[in-house]
Amino acid sequence: MGNITAPESYVPILIFIGVAIALGTVTLLLGSFVRPNQPYRAKLAPYESGSPLFQDARVQFPIRYYIIAMLFVIFDIEIVFMFPWAVAFNDLGLVGLVEMVLFIAILVVGFWYAWKKGALEWD
Repeated sequence: MGNITAPESYVPILIFIGVAIALGTVTLLLGSFVRPNQPYRAKLAPYESGSPLFQDARVQFPIRYYIIAMLFVIFDIEIVFMFPWAVAFNDLGLVGLVEMVLFIAILVVGFWYAWKKGALEWD
């Protein structure tokens, strides 16, 4: 390999970034010159699924929506951790079983806490 200093090893990465930026810039500029630009009133009007707008698109969602979404993502990610455990179950033995029971117990306690706090109620 030889003596390669740290700055020299970043040269290919910098070249790649430069080529990516140049290619993006060239394609955007080329597209702006080639495409037709003939705006008219109907083309400049807001479009939403083919129907006219009837209210402002910036609607505030209740905070419960975000809480339930975060809980779903958290529990979904935690459940994904069970698949590698299931694959290696025979190699882990009793220690792996006890650790997974503890892991599931923590999940159940978290789910119970969210349920008692009313985070899963959709009113």
